[in-house]
Amino acid sequence: MIPVKGFEGKRVAVFGLGRTGLTAARALLAGGATVALWDEKPTAREAALAEGFEVVDLGSADWTQFDALMQSPGVPLTHPQPHWTVTKAKAAGVEVLGDIELFARTVNAAPDHKRPKIVAITGTNGKSTTTALIGHILTSAGKDARIGGNIGLGVLGLDDMHGGAVYVLEVSSYQLDLTSSLKPNVSIILNITPDHLDRHGGMEGYVAAKRRVLLNQGVGDTAIVGVDDSWCQRICTEITAANRRTIWPVSAGRAMGRGVYVLQGVLYDATGDRVVEVVDLTNAKSLPGRHNWQNAAAAYGAVRALGVSVEDAAEGLMTFPGLVHRMETVAVSDGVRFVNDSKATNADAARQAMSSYPRFFWIAGGVPKSGGIEPLTDLFGRVAKAYLVGEAADAFATTLDGKAEMARCNSVQDAAAAAFDDAKQEAARTGREAVVLLSPACASFDQFPDFEARGEAFRAAVLGLIG
Repeated sequence: MIPVKGFEGKRVAVFGLGRTGLTAARALLAGGATVALWDEKPTAREAALAEGFEVVDLGSADWTQFDALMQSPGVPLTHPQPHWTVTKAKAAGVEVLGDIELFARTVNAAPDHKRPKIVAITGTNGKSTTTALIGHILTSAGKDARIGGNIGLGVLGLDDMHGGAVYVLEVSSYQLDLTSSLKPNVSIILNITPDHLDRHGGMEGYVAAKRRVLLNQGVGDTAIVGVDDSWCQRICTEITAANRRTIWPVSAGRAMGRGVYVLQGVLYDATGDRVVEVVDLTNAKSLPGRHNWQNAAAAYGAVRALGVSVEDAAEGLMTFPGLVHRMETVAVSDGVRFVNDSKATNADAARQAMSSYPRFFWIAGGVPKSGGIEPLTDLFGRVAKAYLVGEAADAFATTLDGKAEMARCNSVQDAAAAAFDDAKQEAARTGREAVVLLSPACASFDQFPDFEARGEAFRAAVLGLIG
């Protein structure tokens, strides 16, 4: 745990008692603050009481007694409208912040010799893979890397800091909205495509939230920006003009005069005086597809900025075991490969997996995002059959009508069973491996608490099917 500094003797309200909220409450308490916890779910309040926390109804509390509100990132800050806790806090002049901001202030308060390095990764897609990949390379190279934030442990639940540590943090747009003091040694914006627009008031608000990862960087820091989409191209141009930090653009499809790029699967380093051919990523079994090449280029740039050698970085890329729930092969049986891509919660993320297979049996659905699966129309010819689940099933069926064979299923488990039956028959008929792909292009909240639970349900169903 990282005890929070700067709130000694102060009283902090904590709203939202999931992983982030409870971890922050423990860290605030360890740092000398007093905390008052609240959640609208009775079970969450009971869990906090069982742990010995003070639970206070923030709806009727006197907000003048609080010095800050530690807000869960899942709670609306500004759009579609501010959550009632935010309204009450602002009316009382109480600062609203998140766990990443508590971490940032704690780091900034540490003396130089105890201050760790920070790598912060954001973007619409690929954040988790890139975060895990950077952590793997650093650990393989003998560095003390701690991985967390929006992946794995909440940042304040990681081991306490020291000068030799490197914190590798996935940061979402929700978390960045609640952060103002973070100063990463390396910031990464992988890509930006429309997502979470309801929470940010539109595309400009979403982009502004992502840009906050660059907010406090200066001379000696490194910004790595993917330039394969127009939004990130604009950001890269603007921060290059500002000329306050080292900037390395990355691309998964075109050569550049400077930066890190991948051409036909080969990663090139153009950050120095000459272009260096680093490694052939087509041999990296856990990094298939162009989207993973962008992740690899960004990860390579990050670890090089932290002093990892070209050789160690290349070896780390090749030995990366992959990320759970992101194009993860769960099993191969009866000529059928089962791929768990539950992390694909929007159409753009699903595109990355769908583009990696020439033909597949597709399990999709859940809570649809804006635009549904219309952006994937060009890939429908690869769909052997679609198995539609959840709230999106009817809308997806309308989009797929006449373009792909499909079936409606009651659950992910039913879809896995139906897809297995059909895929086995195709594999036996063609003599080629068939792919059953869970890549929902939807949020999971209609049937599961999160994409991890959805992926685990798929895994359990697959293992049950193959015995």
